[in-house]
Amino acid sequence: MILAIDIGNSNVVLGAFEKAGLKFISRISTDIDKTADEISVMINEIFTIRGVDRTQIKGSVLSSVVPALTQPMIQAIELLTGTPPFIVAPGIKTGLNIRIDNPAQLGSDLLVDCVAASTLYPKPVIVVDMGTATTMSVVDRKNNMLGGVIMPGVRTALNALISKTAQLPQISIERPEKTIGTNTNDSMRSGVVFGNASMIDGMIERIEEELGEEAFVVATGGLSGEISRHMKKKVEHNPTLLLQGLYILYRKNGNPE
Repeated sequence: MILAIDIGNSNVVLGAFEKAGLKFISRISTDIDKTADEISVMINEIFTIRGVDRTQIKGSVLSSVVPALTQPMIQAIELLTGTPPFIVAPGIKTGLNIRIDNPAQLGSDLLVDCVAASTLYPKPVIVVDMGTATTMSVVDRKNNMLGGVIMPGVRTALNALISKTAQLPQISIERPEKTIGTNTNDSMRSGVVFGNASMIDGMIERIEEELGEEAFVVATGGLSGEISRHMKKKVEHNPTLLLQGLYILYRKNGNPE
């Protein structure tokens, strides 16, 4: 069994892979104040709840965009499994040609998304990852990672709107009955759900114009299921894309299974 860990700005996502596929997926809040011991206790409790025998974990792979939590997580995984995780970092084998200005600046989460999408789907492919930020990454037919787009995340933008206005309430993020809202809550939901769906549709159209051809689109991340279903562009929703990419990278770099 291989443990995959993605440290994101809002959540740490964990998954365990066997040859039959993904055994479980779990999320814990990102907290940079947690010590290695505290993290190891939390993960061990997740193993217990999920019925995972930690002695069956033969290896692990880690991606992080939160540097302050990377080392405590490495130590926690080593405490639990006896070996440190394989780290997604510059210099590893990816199978991609990174064509951005400074490849060292590419976030590990975006890299992993692109590895997964280019392995699992037709190219060119656009990956839309809706997390704390909404990112769009592009891989062309020749496996070149061309770059992408970074926008405020769905919930990030909503929280900013609410915090800067005196009379707008907290709302659930769900589809309103109509685009033209007849009350404050539905007007906000229309802007959040349909507005983000339309924005991403429009950005895909612009990317395809630059590519000169239509691209396959895959959406992942926390709110991707709700937003992508209201897009006009055909989109494949894959909530475990990043974990799959971590497992692909683990195997591609010759780690033991």
